[in-house]
Amino acid sequence: MGRPRKFDETRALTAVMHTFWQRGYEATSTRDLAESTGMGLSSLSNAFGDKRQLYLRALRRYYETNTAVQTELLRRPGPVKDRVRALMTQAIDIDLANPPSSGCLIMNASMERANTDPEVAQEVRRHFTTVEQAVRSALAEGQDSGEITRDQDAGTLTHHVLSTYYGLRVLARVQPDRTALTNVVETLLAKL
Repeated sequence: MGRPRKFDETRALTAVMHTFWQRGYEATSTRDLAESTGMGLSSLSNAFGDKRQLYLRALRRYYETNTAVQTELLRRPGPVKDRVRALMTQAIDIDLANPPSSGCLIMNASMERANTDPEVAQEVRRHFTTVEQAVRSALAEGQDSGEITRDQDAGTLTHHVLSTYYGLRVLARVQPDRTALTNVVETLLAKL
């Protein structure tokens, strides 16, 4: 009979996720991961595998937490434009927090690892697809109720919303101006 684990797996994976999020994959060492979890190197490896496996688990943890929050904002009751605004405003709040955030872990992964690691690419696609489906569903609901324009189909509007949303995440890192960022959101909503 093996020894029982003496750590909280969810807490450890959350710490791993935040470490990769802050530093990126390449700049994160296994020692950094061990320190962030409070685990020894061998215990960390025995529990989760190598650095790459930890990274994949961190991306899955992000999906379970942050992606779930994003889609929940879009599925809640109320006007669709308010839901889209809430999604974007939440991202602005996170990105402009003090200390500033490291952006979106999934966007970071898409730029750093998705082109060279098919499993990372799969996790990135899962996130983007889930958010896209939630946006499309909300916009279609808004079109059905007359709140959202029917000048373009829900798919086209979805791509416009997502381009704006992910663009805001990048823009916030180089131009941390809340007024400018919220103006982008309000301009988008006015066109919907």
